[in-house]
Amino acid sequence: MAEPSDAPDAPSSTGFSLVVPFEQAWSGTVGLEVVLQDDGSVTGHLPITEAVCQPMGLVHGGIYACIGEELASVGTGRQVTQDGRWCLGQSNLTHFLRPGRLGGTLHGVGRPLHTGRTSWIWDVEIRDQDDRLCARSTVTMAVRDGTYGPQRPAP
Repeated sequence: MAEPSDAPDAPSSTGFSLVVPFEQAWSGTVGLEVVLQDDGSVTGHLPITEAVCQPMGLVHGGIYACIGEELASVGTGRQVTQDGRWCLGQSNLTHFLRPGRLGGTLHGVGRPLHTGRTSWIWDVEIRDQDDRLCARSTVTMAVRDGTYGPQRPAP
């Protein structure tokens, strides 16, 4: 993945302007590392620190949903921005299967199931450091024509 710019309104490698630099968005602040794969999938790795846990030392359920949406957003955005379009999350269904624990690592893999003109659907599996399935997300991304950035408000 190309290194994002530090400037909030700088064009990215795909030509759209970032309102919030990647490293200052939620994923950057909690340490989620996102990697675009050559086969169209997206992977993510997150160390399980106190910042992503609830008081019992288990990963907060919202973190799994956020990882799913982040991987789907980056994967869809990688493609559609090259075609002069932009994307945003439309729905996120996340099932929690096993708790991640403080000190471990989460590994997510997102794969597109449907890549349509107005929507993309992703399957995201999130596993722990022992390759046990912790959560599974189905994320629908809305795809819109034109560009989105500081000069254009969201609908």
